[in-house]
Amino acid sequence: MITLYDCATAPSPRRARILLAEKGVAHETVGIDLAKGEQLGEAYRAINPLCTVPALRLEDGLVLTDNAAIAAYVEARWPEPPLMGRTPALKADIASWNWRVEFEGLLAIAEALRNSTPAMANRALPGPVDYVQIPELAQRGLQRVRQFFETLNERLADRETVAGDGFSIADITAVVAVDFARIVRVKPGEQQPHLLRWRAAMAQRPSMAL
Repeated sequence: MITLYDCATAPSPRRARILLAEKGVAHETVGIDLAKGEQLGEAYRAINPLCTVPALRLEDGLVLTDNAAIAAYVEARWPEPPLMGRTPALKADIASWNWRVEFEGLLAIAEALRNSTPAMANRALPGPVDYVQIPELAQRGLQRVRQFFETLNERLADRETVAGDGFSIADITAVVAVDFARIVRVKPGEQQPHLLRWRAAMAQRPSMAL
C-alpha cells in the first residue's frame, strides 16, 4: 500500500489528502509534526531530503516529494474520475488555473505568514535551508491574497467550478488556499458573493472535511 506523509494542520498535505479521497485511493498515513520540526529531522530527511510535506511513498519504494508529482502520478494511475481534464484544451485550462491559484493564492499566503510569524524566524521559506524574514514581503503577501480573492470571485461569476468543465484539481487547490488564508486574517466576505457560493458548494463534498 502507498504511504502519505502528512501533517493535519498544513495546507500542502491537505491538497494530497483531498486528491486521494476524491480518487478513492486507499493509503496509509504517517504524521509529520511540523510544529516540532520533525520535517527537519534525520529520519524524515532520509525519506524526503527537501524536508517538506506531503510526500507519497509508492509500493516500489519511489517517493514523490511534491503535490505536482503526486497529482500527475495519481491521475495517470487512477484516471477516474478525471481531475486534470480529458481533452487537451481542458487539461490546459485546469493546469493554468491550478498554477494561478498556487502562485497568486497559496504562495501569497505563505509570503505573508512566513515573513511575519515570530515562530518562523529564519524559516521564511520551507525546506532544508534557513532564510531570514523580510517584513515588507509580509505586507505584499497580504495585498496579493486580497487581490487573489477578487480574481477568484470574478472567475466564478458565471461558473460553478474554477476551471475545466467540472470539479477539478484547481478546485482542490483553491479550497485549500481560501481556507488557509484565515491564518493571515483574510477570508471571503459579502463583497465576494460568487466565491462564497462556490465555497459553500464545495463544502458538500465529503473530501473537503479532510
